[in-house]
Amino acid sequence: MTYEEFADSRLTALLRYAVMLTGDPHQAQDLVQETMVRAQLNWRRVARADSPERYVRRMLTNQYVDWRRGTWMRRVLLRGEPEDAAPVAVDHAQDTVDRDQVWAWLARLPRRQRASLVLRYYEDLPDAEIAEILGCAVGTVRSSISRALATLRAEHVEVCS
Repeated sequence: MTYEEFADSRLTALLRYAVMLTGDPHQAQDLVQETMVRAQLNWRRVARADSPERYVRRMLTNQYVDWRRGTWMRRVLLRGEPEDAAPVAVDHAQDTVDRDQVWAWLARLPRRQRASLVLRYYEDLPDAEIAEILGCAVGTVRSSISRALATLRAEHVEVCS
């Protein structure tokens, strides 16, 4: 498989995954673009991997987890950190309100926990694959997911109280 064939077949899926990680379509595009540039520069190594898609997904995830340390985030971030959930106009549907609230909760999670949740519940990957992508032990994945869900539950209880 050539880089062009890979990009044509997997770019949309990688972008959806990045949107779930970042919560922002524009940052997701930047993250995918930077990852695909790196994948192209290292294509021989990527193509030799058992699963090029898994290799690139891991590259993307690592870049997302480390994005505050790297220079690419400083180059493209044009606004501050997301504020608490902005009030939604009363004429919006309840589904929109709920979705915005979930995005706000996810935005407050540490990056590794958020990545673990996205890989488990959005990408529907087993713990072993998540551990491989994140470069950690299976127990760490389970712990991250457990902590993330506990945080989300606590946030939900605060809102409902």
